[in-house]
Amino acid sequence: MNRTDFEAALQRDGYEIVARTMEPNTANPEHAHEFDARVLVVAGEMTLDRDGARRAYRPGETFEITHGHRHAEIAGPDDASYVVGRRMPG
Repeated sequence: MNRTDFEAALQRDGYEIVARTMEPNTANPEHAHEFDARVLVVAGEMTLDRDGARRAYRPGETFEITHGHRHAEIAGPDDASYVVGRRMPG
């Protein structure tokens, strides 16, 4: 998916849009958010560790995480740049 279409869908669905970059090979240890999130990787690679499985996401790939769902994020060797939409449940 391209960034323009992704951000348009986020706006349509009432998400706050934030752009982030993780430094190469860094990790956000297991945690949960109070918001629902939709993520588009725009550069580098991000590995998501959830439900006992790991999956690497590359530019153009998206994933969703519902509020309260525990997960960890790991940046690839070149970094992980992404756009995230955040929306409070309900």
